[in-house]
Amino acid sequence: MLDPEGSVEHQPSSSFPKVVLIPLAMLLAIAALLLLAFSATQQKEPDFYTFKVVNIRGKLVSLEKYRGSVSLVVNVASECGYTDSHYKALQQLQRDLGPYHFNVLAFPCNQFGQQEPDTNKEIESFARKTYGASFPMFSKIAVSGAGAIPAFKYLIDSTGEEPTWNFWKYLVDTNGKVVKAWDSTVSVEEIRPYVTELVRKIILKKKDEL
Repeated sequence: MLDPEGSVEHQPSSSFPKVVLIPLAMLLAIAALLLLAFSATQQKEPDFYTFKVVNIRGKLVSLEKYRGSVSLVVNVASECGYTDSHYKALQQLQRDLGPYHFNVLAFPCNQFGQQEPDTNKEIESFARKTYGASFPMFSKIAVSGAGAIPAFKYLIDSTGEEPTWNFWKYLVDTNGKVVKAWDSTVSVEEIRPYVTELVRKIILKKKDEL
């Protein structure tokens, strides 16, 4: 068709919007993928309960089962000068506050003074028969140095406190975050108020939700 001037009438080109829209759609898709990746990274931020460990009978278990409760993580030994007082007090704490809102999580370790030389079976038998230990126990491990298991590396990194002897104690809250750490010289009775306060918060929260 000719216009009044006799020239050919040009129709608006439809390719321009497509050229703009295609890269825009790609940018939006990339942005959405980046957002999803960022969200996944945020959600996967580790805490103590995200780790898996081997229990004292050799079964791989997830610490996720303890999420929502308070945990006192302890590297135990059967032949230490602290053994008798700590095992008795730990079992009493477990009896008084566990197992629904609180658990002692015991990790035998032979790194300090070679004071946990026995097999897992022997360690469990000793703890159960001698002290009536009813709290969860795990396979013998390293808790410090390059060989420390990831769960203990997390405890150390979170507190800046690395075990230097048997019966170090780490208090972990319901979300898997480390609240505080104590060395071997601090008795379980001195720690009890901190544990009791966290357990009290769980009970009060559940009452409010009723």
